[in-house]
Amino acid sequence: MKNILLVFTGGTIGSIATEGCIDTYTGAPFTLLQQFQRHYPDHQQVAFKTIQPLNLLSENLAPAAWKTLITAIEAEQPDQYDGIIITHGTDTLSYTAAALGFYFHARNVPVLLVSSDYPLNDSRANGLENFVCAVEFIARINQPGVFAPYRNQQQTTLVHQGVRLASCLQLSGDFISVQHKSYMQYQNGRFSVLNPLTATQNRHVTLKPEFSGRILMIKPYPGLDYRTINLEQVDAVLHDLYHSGTACVSTQWGENHSLPEFIKRCRKQSVKVYLAPIIKSADAYQSTRLLMAQGAEIIWNMSIEAAYAKLLLAYGNFSDEQGVIDFINADIAGEHIL
Repeated sequence: MKNILLVFTGGTIGSIATEGCIDTYTGAPFTLLQQFQRHYPDHQQVAFKTIQPLNLLSENLAPAAWKTLITAIEAEQPDQYDGIIITHGTDTLSYTAAALGFYFHARNVPVLLVSSDYPLNDSRANGLENFVCAVEFIARINQPGVFAPYRNQQQTTLVHQGVRLASCLQLSGDFISVQHKSYMQYQNGRFSVLNPLTATQNRHVTLKPEFSGRILMIKPYPGLDYRTINLEQVDAVLHDLYHSGTACVSTQWGENHSLPEFIKRCRKQSVKVYLAPIIKSADAYQSTRLLMAQGAEIIWNMSIEAAYAKLLLAYGNFSDEQGVIDFINADIAGEHIL
């Protein structure tokens, strides 16, 4: 018998479509479990303890919801279970997966986030398959860590590491791991390793479920005008980068479009600037080196979602700059892409 803590939070997997509108509804947990019992032959070998600390569409999630979720899970003494399954919406799945991946990095039980691309009453939905994969992972693999099983349309189910899950592809319901390096494949009732887990520094960091509300994330695009950005109530900026690890460093079109000039402004206001994602290598673009010379901190070899979640935890848990830097640089959950 496998004992699983099943945590409902809403999302598409917890929704129903009625009269052209998709929204959460209270009967969703029963729908999922009923479908599971009908389609999983060994369902009597699995016992679920269910809780529902949240019930929202994931686009409405804020980091404060992570604290609510974590607090509810820890109140259930999670180590007494064989695993934990959390149902979640797809819009912010990668951010929650990263946040929980860091927070639960020292847990000895697997934590799996399960989503669906359509409501469960839609025949196209992958939610039940993702859920079955999560149950099978707990029963057969029992690997500690945070993972997200997900089947893209017309593909096999993949198991992604939480700290390496990228946001859903544009105009699509599909997910990938960073660099397409998924952890496992699940097909015909069998798991196979695609990319082995990397060894971490084995540094267990004691964390509180505190996520800073004073981190500003900025996305680059041609014409970004930094004059429009208000730095009040901001402790740090996480600046996303183009795929080559770059952003605009030129003043040709005006200083208001130059990231180095913005970094200078941040420095005057005692606001730290972090840059991600970028792979550390011997060669770097001139623009990247210029950004580093201006005092920006590079978060190397990490997805933007993981960098954001890790910064929120860092500033929520450490009051000194060195503590923040040490936490950011430590590979505690396999988040560093090699």
